Amino acid sequence: MDFNFTDDQEQLRDAVRKWVDKGYDFERRRGIEAKGGFSREAWDELAELGLGGLYIGEDDGGLGMGPVAGMVVMEELGRGIVLEPFAQTLIAGAVLSGYADGGTKESWLPRIAGGQAIVVLAYQERKARYRLDVCEATAVKSGDVYALTGAKSVVPVGDEADAFIVPAKLDGKIALFLVERSASGVEARGYGTQDGSRAAEVVFDKADATLVTADGLAALEYAVDVGIAATCAEAVGVMDKTVALTVEYLNQRKQFGVVISSFQALRHRVADMKMQLELARSMSYYATLKLNAPADERRQALARAKYQLGTSMRYVAANSVQLHGGIGVTDEYIGSHYFRKLTQMELTFGDTLHHLGEVSARMQDTAGVFA
Repeated sequence: MDFNFTDDQEQLRDAVRKWVDKGYDFERRRGIEAKGGFSREAWDELAELGLGGLYIGEDDGGLGMGPVAGMVVMEELGRGIVLEPFAQTLIAGAVLSGYADGGTKESWLPRIAGGQAIVVLAYQERKARYRLDVCEATAVKSGDVYALTGAKSVVPVGDEADAFIVPAKLDGKIALFLVERSASGVEARGYGTQDGSRAAEVVFDKADATLVTADGLAALEYAVDVGIAATCAEAVGVMDKTVALTVEYLNQRKQFGVVISSFQALRHRVADMKMQLELARSMSYYATLKLNAPADERRQALARAKYQLGTSMRYVAANSVQLHGGIGVTDEYIGSHYFRKLTQMELTFGDTLHHLGEVSARMQDTAGVFA
């Protein structure tokens, strides 16, 4: 299997890296965090790079570059711990391209690709505990549209988004709907999150909704798997930069008159961090390459990847703080922001223990030493 990136993918990586290095430095990020955790200006700059159309076909106004291009972009955004939730654009583009009817595609996909519309997945409920088949939101048909009622939690930039992709029960079965934030009966309460970004609690009270697909659970599983793959790639970028910051600090900090990077025990710790990073990178590639696999194979692969990424994130984050000492948790130092990002990402789209359970539940009877 060829793991080399194409020229187009390398050019895409270079463009995003240059934007992160020159246009999204630590001071700008801190300013965005202080103002609420989201910048429409930064979002527009991402759109100007053409990133919104990676998962959207050319016929619908996108680039149609696919999952590997999305992984490349998410890695670079992770290195800059970019607050704007670009993964949600990948999810929206993938789900609407794969499941929506022609009219919905025509109305939304060109706007998503061009960055004019922010569409986010609003699926988490308080009682679900990461389970996708638990859904208390309901929808009933009302004339030519549907009326959706329910509440969703921790919706990325929920008070800034233009529309939501929302699972709800329709005639006892989960379906997927598109709801505009401006619709009557929609209320969003925004707040800052641990990593400095923005989320919201969103309540729908008989809000007008457009049916995306009646096969909502399958579409929701696909949406979450796209999100997991994007999160894994982003985490690789965050960990890569975290390891680099740690090595840089060890090469500067002196104790007993010598830099502490000369201490063998600390060098071994860094080597272990690097090993966890490379394990994570391999599983991120695996997750991305499995996105177009059959549903059962895809779900199992993404659970495996998220479990390994969660393990690696915890290890790299914890050891970075320990090797830095007190400065590693101070708000003024950039390393603490990478730590916060990794801590939150470990919980995103299901935490490590949840995905360990998913891997276990999907193992075959002949797995392991009993094969």
